[in-house]
Amino acid sequence: MTDVTMTVNGKTVSGTVEGRTLLVQFLRDSLGLTGTHVGCETSQCGACTIHVDGESVKSCSMLAVQADGASITTIEGLSDGDALHPVQAAFREHHGLQCGFCTPGMIMAATDMIRRHPEGLDEKTVRDELEGNICRCTGYHNIVKAIMAASEAMNTASNRAA
Repeated sequence: MTDVTMTVNGKTVSGTVEGRTLLVQFLRDSLGLTGTHVGCETSQCGACTIHVDGESVKSCSMLAVQADGASITTIEGLSDGDALHPVQAAFREHHGLQCGFCTPGMIMAATDMIRRHPEGLDEKTVRDELEGNICRCTGYHNIVKAIMAASEAMNTASNRAA
């Protein structure tokens, strides 16, 4: 058993885990953050996508001990209280979900994608970068629309602030 400490959604948390405990298990089972979904457990579907030190990571492909000392953001930590994050708002506005199982992972992947492409996104880039996130319900059309709308909104807001 190993003690781990990390910052999750802005709060310092600690726990004792077995060396084989996946980060997704620690988040869900130890911390109760069930917005991070377990899909394939082989890093193929992207349902477990979170941010580790600001970058998109599939939490089923990382051990909890590897996250010791890291800063983690899950879907629960993305919004600001009752105010949705712009990507969450765009998914709602553009109907970028159906059953909702993939949605947290899609949103986390999208926020990282937008961060890495401050110049904006085109449809090809969004579709290429979503390759590691599977949605079994949609044809991705509204997901892509939502991500592009969020990118535009965030870049417009960023330009106004500058």
